[in-house]
Amino acid sequence: MDQKNALTYLHQLALSGAPICTDSRTAISNSIYFALRGDNFNGNDFAAQALSNGCRLAVIDDPTKKTNNNYLLVDDVLTTLQHLARLHRQQFTVPVVGITGSNGKTTTKELIHAVLSSTFYSTATKGNLNNHIGVPRTLLDFREPLNIAIIEMGANHIHEIDKLCKLALPDYGLITNIGKAHLEGFGSFENVVAAKTELYTHIAENKGVLFVNGDDEILLKHSGNTQRILYGKNNSYHCSGTILSAHPYLSISYHVNKAFGKTRQGARGTIHSNLTGSYNFDNILAAVTIGLFFGVADSSIVKAIESYHPSNNRSQLIETSRNKLIMDAYNANPTSMAASISNFLQYKSEGKTAVFLGDMLELGSYALQEHKHIFQIIKSNQFDLSVFVGNIFSQVVEAKDNIHIFPDVETARNWLKNNPLNDYSILVKGSRGIKMETLQAYL
Repeated sequence: MDQKNALTYLHQLALSGAPICTDSRTAISNSIYFALRGDNFNGNDFAAQALSNGCRLAVIDDPTKKTNNNYLLVDDVLTTLQHLARLHRQQFTVPVVGITGSNGKTTTKELIHAVLSSTFYSTATKGNLNNHIGVPRTLLDFREPLNIAIIEMGANHIHEIDKLCKLALPDYGLITNIGKAHLEGFGSFENVVAAKTELYTHIAENKGVLFVNGDDEILLKHSGNTQRILYGKNNSYHCSGTILSAHPYLSISYHVNKAFGKTRQGARGTIHSNLTGSYNFDNILAAVTIGLFFGVADSSIVKAIESYHPSNNRSQLIETSRNKLIMDAYNANPTSMAASISNFLQYKSEGKTAVFLGDMLELGSYALQEHKHIFQIIKSNQFDLSVFVGNIFSQVVEAKDNIHIFPDVETARNWLKNNPLNDYSILVKGSRGIKMETLQAYL
């Protein structure tokens, strides 16, 4: 079967409801297994297992593995998956909102999905499956009836957002912010800006609409040649908001200053969220603005956001039997780390405070200077206890009576076993690879 016919055949199966599978261990009946390759694995080696686990078809690119008609041989499995996803996406004329950013994009995506799904049949990226594999899988989940879709797009190299846009074909775009993330891959902050704003370029070329945080000078500058809806703290924007309280949970009010999309001037609401941290203000207001644009009622917006509970170690307030934790350990970069510390300062008035910070990864040549900067922030604020975990912090932190340094999280756990903490408010943050969340059982 040639490549064109193979793609047509696969799309017929996808339209019939056959699920997509990329892990032979999670194969389910009637699914299509795509034998993807990685740095340390070759999915072709597990194609037979996928079939035995219930898959109806295994898509492979190793001809030696094709032993019967249950294997579909293609030139390249990943390219086939991506072409299939684009083809499937083109069958739907529903609005697609593309989201990227350095911080907060997954939380923002979840909030937007909560708001839109209160009124429409909507779908969104699951978890943070936002890369060259995750985006195609999300697109292939499109099913009727569908009114709107939210696609999260991540990147750690320039041109990756552009490639994902060519798959997802978003009509609307949102960049949460642009910070110092993945500097090792991008090479410089300027390249981060160039990479993230590839979404703006795509939307502009296709005469779409951007949702832009007007309080962010970088985003304001790079969105100037595109139709845009502005949100933020200034009452000259389409939708403005005010922080009513940020401790322990974030409450905001919002107001529509001029009609846009399907909403009217004067619409307003007050939201008492389950999110901690004033840095979530922009995330909530973005969800409010997009909901209003598409015609979601104020009452539905408020209810959807107030019903949303963060998970997966993102801005979670957790009370253990001994301490109060701000668990924000899903990921970290210099921008998000500084914001979390700034927000955590509000807890100093409540008693003893401690910070447990893990290394910020993927910073390349910027790693030492950025970790030094975070250490200086901690020193200047004098928390009752400061614990740093990781090889990079170990190179820049100066140990003192109330400042401890551990090379890895296991060593930190052992220390906590012998030095239990009680009655502390504790911020826990670090890059995913450090696994700071594993400290929770000892706090």
